[in-house]
Amino acid sequence: MIEFLGQISWWMWIIIALVIVAIRDIFFQRAHTISHNFPIIGHFRYILEKIGPELRQYLIANNREELPFNRIERGWIYASAKQENNYEGFGTDRDIYAHQHIFINNAMMPYKIPENHPNIEDPSFLPCAKVMGLYNNRKKPYRPASVINVSAMSFGSLSAKAVESMNKGVQMADAYHNTGEGGLSPYHSQGGDVIFHFGTGYFGVRNDDGTFSMEKLIKLVNDNPFVRAIEIKLSQGAKPGKGGVLPAAKISKEIAEVRHVPIGKDVLSPPNHSAFKDVPELLQFIEDIAKKTGLPVGIKAAIGKLDQWKELAELMKETGKGPDFITVDGGEGGTGAAPPSFADHVSLPWVYGFSDLYKLFKDKGLTERIVFVGSGKLGFPAKAAMAFAMGVDCINVAREAMMSIGCIQAQICHTNKCPSGVATQSKWLQSGIDPTLKSARLAQYFKTFRKELVEITHASGYEHPCQYQMNDIDINVDDQHLSKELDNTYMYKKVPVPFNSMQELKDCKYLGGSKQLTEHA
Repeated sequence: MIEFLGQISWWMWIIIALVIVAIRDIFFQRAHTISHNFPIIGHFRYILEKIGPELRQYLIANNREELPFNRIERGWIYASAKQENNYEGFGTDRDIYAHQHIFINNAMMPYKIPENHPNIEDPSFLPCAKVMGLYNNRKKPYRPASVINVSAMSFGSLSAKAVESMNKGVQMADAYHNTGEGGLSPYHSQGGDVIFHFGTGYFGVRNDDGTFSMEKLIKLVNDNPFVRAIEIKLSQGAKPGKGGVLPAAKISKEIAEVRHVPIGKDVLSPPNHSAFKDVPELLQFIEDIAKKTGLPVGIKAAIGKLDQWKELAELMKETGKGPDFITVDGGEGGTGAAPPSFADHVSLPWVYGFSDLYKLFKDKGLTERIVFVGSGKLGFPAKAAMAFAMGVDCINVAREAMMSIGCIQAQICHTNKCPSGVATQSKWLQSGIDPTLKSARLAQYFKTFRKELVEITHASGYEHPCQYQMNDIDINVDDQHLSKELDNTYMYKKVPVPFNSMQELKDCKYLGGSKQLTEHA
């Protein structure tokens, strides 16, 4: 028999294999009609379907065609992170007459940097113009030392090496790192400023029954002085108003310890908070946390209906209390996996949601006491300039930060098979991430971003982007009146942010980042 099999040539073995596949397709499998009706050939359809996204990304789609980030946008982030040439030549290839295209109105005479200005020593120096918690007299106010920071992404969703790279990177860039709702892990504790974020699952600060534990939060803050603020997630852009389940199969011993959840059991994150049930209770919850931790406390949400936001604004006006910062997430989605029905249709895109919310707080005279944080594909200098003109004080980036450390937009974050090792718990896949290298790349992306935003700001005649007003930015609206200033587009005017000089921000005793670390050393 062995001698007979040895006489069969290689091409005959191929024919035999194909015959076996054909018999299996026709007589034994009933799941796929195509491969039943077209044995062997039908399999090519499934192969092409599987590799279709890669074919389109690398061979078919043009430079400006892909979503959520096109090739030009990804290329700018990659080049900025690697400190490579991120310029383009021969003029823009963008359709500047397209809907939503942004135009920044430059000044006839740009802002001239005086001698001994902070941006002469560091061209990327760009702290937040407002201080979190100052209005509400928190014990430990905080001025973010960077206007661009890492948005909420959990350990568990991201790999340990990705989180470690980001935290080391924000330390080098004097930015802050939002933990996401997966708890404070050792990988968030590499030296960067941290904003501790929790949602309905209260991971890291929960009792055994899944309810919120104030005692655990107080201990977490006291044990980790690099935690500079606390953020309560009401909803997120990817799936606002939807809970989630952390399957038992994904809960490793390490994740269980960080999140304070049992091993071997599915863990539910409900749609609603159990620590409060209405707006007055939310306001009291914020005040209780701020009083017992001394830290600024904010809320994060994607925007839809405004009735409860109006109630919050009215209560803030009446009581003089309220959140120290509000993070507005865009309905464009983000790093969180979600059903298409949620990701595509629930909650407003960032520009609509933020403009609605800002107008509401502006009408109540509350904007000066709140630090507004924008989150939703704002990690590019021109988009950031628009956001500042609309009233934003800081921006958070998630996917852009992921790309700076190697994400290739494979869009399979929810499968645990991320090829770049960023959004997976596979030890093999994440073994390719070198935190020493990747942290430097995230820091360089942030520094390049800030430097270019400063340069755009100076071209507009201002020293700090907080000085942008709505009529400094035009945006294409429609074919009848192709371009309008932001104030005519979104029907409000931004409240001017108090600002004297960049030097005053540098000398602020509440400034975060490496300056704070040096003073406490």
